[in-house]
Amino acid sequence: MRTFDFDLFVIGGGSGGVRAARMAAQRGARVALAECAELGGTCVNVGCIPKKLYSYAAGYAEAFEEAEGYGWHVGETRFDWAQLKANRAREITRLNGVYRSLLEAAGVQLIQGWAQLTDAHGVQVGEKHFTAQHVLVATGGMPFVPDIQGREHGVVSDAMFDLDPFPKRLVVVGGGYIACEFASIFNGLGAQVTQVQRSAHLLNEFDEDLRQFLAKEMTRTGVDIRFNAEISMVTRLESGLCALLSRGQRVEADTILFATGRVPNTAGMGLEAAGVALDERGGVIVDAHYRSSVPSVLAVGDVSTRQQLTPVALAEAMVVVDTLFGKGKRQLDYDYTPTAVFTHPNVGTCGYTEAAARMKFGKVTIFSSEFRALRHTLSESKERTFMKLIVDKASDRVVGLHMVGPDAGEIVQGFAVAMRCGATKADFDSTIGIHPTVAEEFVTMREPMP
Repeated sequence: MRTFDFDLFVIGGGSGGVRAARMAAQRGARVALAECAELGGTCVNVGCIPKKLYSYAAGYAEAFEEAEGYGWHVGETRFDWAQLKANRAREITRLNGVYRSLLEAAGVQLIQGWAQLTDAHGVQVGEKHFTAQHVLVATGGMPFVPDIQGREHGVVSDAMFDLDPFPKRLVVVGGGYIACEFASIFNGLGAQVTQVQRSAHLLNEFDEDLRQFLAKEMTRTGVDIRFNAEISMVTRLESGLCALLSRGQRVEADTILFATGRVPNTAGMGLEAAGVALDERGGVIVDAHYRSSVPSVLAVGDVSTRQQLTPVALAEAMVVVDTLFGKGKRQLDYDYTPTAVFTHPNVGTCGYTEAAARMKFGKVTIFSSEFRALRHTLSESKERTFMKLIVDKASDRVVGLHMVGPDAGEIVQGFAVAMRCGATKADFDSTIGIHPTVAEEFVTMREPMP
């Protein structure tokens, strides 16, 4: 019987890889993890965590304005971009250390460097070669930049946290999560933001009513959204950068962010040479147990492109560990996965869009509400909140829940539990609301849309 250096070799120290390595080691497996950068992956270093911190920072500008309605007279304010960057960097360094401590405490051997597969059980890191019974690929994704003239003058989302100096004029290319979040964040921090989106709406695959409402709110706060437009060229001027739009318009900027999607990070890893099948985007094709076409090689997270969400990668990692070192009974159901977009205002959603629900269930009943939250009756803010429920008419089950408004992610997370448990509209109606809150609207909507 062949012997291996490790029972599990994890390539990638992001959320999915760290979770799999740590939990496998705690079950007694001999585990190694290779990472060429800082531990924590995209989420910790250049994604979810720093982006949410910057979103909080942007929110204070609104809070200062609203405070006067409540009797607070805030003096002159000044935003210190350098201080925000330094404080964020310190927190990320702390989190990097937490990840390292968790892995070391579990007994995982950490290997610094770029890992490549040599065959079904072999991994090369620098000049060292290792063997493992199982190899888990958890290398995440990387930003995609369209092939346009002058694209080298732009930046991707990874660079946005340490720009120097702060961009007074920012062009954001794209209409997805990352584009909308950075457009909102830098608008809140004081930049003049132009968002260029090639289609007629933001946030593909989100509910149509939700994305229309979000676009209206972002525009109200000052983001200049150019729909049905594309950048055809970027040039450098003495005064900064110039983006030439496909319709002949020119937009000058200090920074141009290409937030035009992400692709699986599989290049230069020797996957195809080892026999691992990839899809047209370069992602690892996996089965229901996250095994690739080579049974000893598995993949989780953004590199296998099921759903590009950190909690999904964590959940997939737990299934892999249970499959390899447990009872093999753990499964992951992707239905009713909640998600949030940290724009201003926030977006929270769970379940089906109206269009998808009509295709899946046939007849559905729609409930929706748009209002100004109690908080803004004194603040005089013009911000409005949007909430929507989609109900399968045959079963009365709530199959879609969508929100644009303050703390949408926090609110939708709780309702996601109820939706996973099959809550019906009758269950919602019989639930007592907490008054006065925004969230209570989800349990007080009674009149369906015509």
